[in-house]
Amino acid sequence: MFQQPKTKWYKPVIGASIALTIALSGNFGFMSTTAHAETVSVSATRADRIISNGLSYRGTPYVFGAKSGRTSAFDCSSFTQYLYKKQGISLPRDSRQQSRVGSYVSRSNLKRGDLVFFWTNRTGRGTVGHVAIYMGNGKLLHTYKKGVGVTTSNLNSSYWSSHYMTARRVL
Repeated sequence: MFQQPKTKWYKPVIGASIALTIALSGNFGFMSTTAHAETVSVSATRADRIISNGLSYRGTPYVFGAKSGRTSAFDCSSFTQYLYKKQGISLPRDSRQQSRVGSYVSRSNLKRGDLVFFWTNRTGRGTVGHVAIYMGNGKLLHTYKKGVGVTTSNLNSSYWSSHYMTARRVL
C-alpha cells in the first residue's frame, strides 16, 4: 500500500512568517502612515505650496517695477505678492510696505514661508529694498537683478547675510 509522505507543516509557516517580518520592517511606500500628515500645521502646508509654486517660476526674468499679477516677469515684491495671493494672503505691493505686515520673526526663528527683508545699494543701509521667501535650511527664494530672475540663494552668503534687515511671518 502506498503511503503519502508526511508534510513538514512548519516550513511554509516559518517561511511566511519571515517574509511577513521583512515586509513589515521595510520602508515601503504602501506601508506608510498618515499620522505625520495629520500633525503638519496648516501654515507649513501653505508655505510648502508657496515655495513649490515659486520654484516653478525659476528663471522667470526680473523687471524692476513689474506689474502686479504679471507672471512673465517679476520684481521681488510682485513675486511675493503673487505667490501669497494664490494662498489667500493679501500683501502690499512693495517690499518696504510688506516689511510692516504680519509679525516680527528673529533670524534664529525663521520658518519656511517667512518673508525676509534686505537693504540694497539702491535704497541704502537701513532702508528695506528687497524681499525674499525663506525656504528653510538657510535658503531663500526670490527674484533680483536683470539676468538672474527667479532663483534660490543662500541666506548665509556674504552678500545676503550682510544686507539682512528683518523678517516677518504672515502665515
